[in-house]
Amino acid sequence: MEMLPTLPPGSIDFIFTDPPYGHNNNNGDLIHNREKALGRAVPDAAQPLARPLLNDGPEANDLFRASLPEWKRLLSPGCCCCCCGGGGGPDPQFARWSLWLDEVFDYKQMVVWDKGKIGMGWHYRRSYETVLVAQKPGAKCRWYDTSHKVENVIRHIKKIIPKASDHPTPKPVALAEHFILLHTQPGDWVLDPFMGHGTTGVACANLGRNFIGIELDEQFFCAATNRIARANAGTGEKVRLSPRA
Repeated sequence: MEMLPTLPPGSIDFIFTDPPYGHNNNNGDLIHNREKALGRAVPDAAQPLARPLLNDGPEANDLFRASLPEWKRLLSPGCCCCCCGGGGGPDPQFARWSLWLDEVFDYKQMVVWDKGKIGMGWHYRRSYETVLVAQKPGAKCRWYDTSHKVENVIRHIKKIIPKASDHPTPKPVALAEHFILLHTQPGDWVLDPFMGHGTTGVACANLGRNFIGIELDEQFFCAATNRIARANAGTGEKVRLSPRA
């Protein structure tokens, strides 16, 4: 909320982001709980099981809703924003976010990302997440696929099996690339206001897009900066994936 007002209006062509969900990881994040269940938990205090993310408490929903008018100001008409919105469960935060997006933008679609077998949990194992797509009104949607085969279910991108040293909520580079290819062209400006470990920035480096990332946690910011620099130098991960794959 400090950095967004410093960017010029209409300067961003696309937003792809994974905002905090408000879960806070106080009882151990999914990565560490998985490692613990497999007998591989880190025993020392250097990497405690509970790794709360900044602004991932009760304030997360307020932060998301407050940022939407700034996103609209920054996007040009016809440009889109895509927000990873979690999956199902007793607190359907993706449903709230959809309504809030529709208050500010033209809500376009909820895309279901089928992450493959088998998800976390005990009942109705969580094998999917949602990506919420909204468009700034005033112009035709910027859409660069010509195959006419893009569905609202993504089946070809599998989940990451993370390590305990990773960001608690990593997303595949291929997921960001999928949407970047649909809504942008080379040289366009992509914003991720909740950058984490820089997945969106790596996707932009792979695809020749310009990138602006904002991250409150200094540790994650430094890790993202290094990761994106490696991708720009051609020494990092490169996962080019056509949306028609």
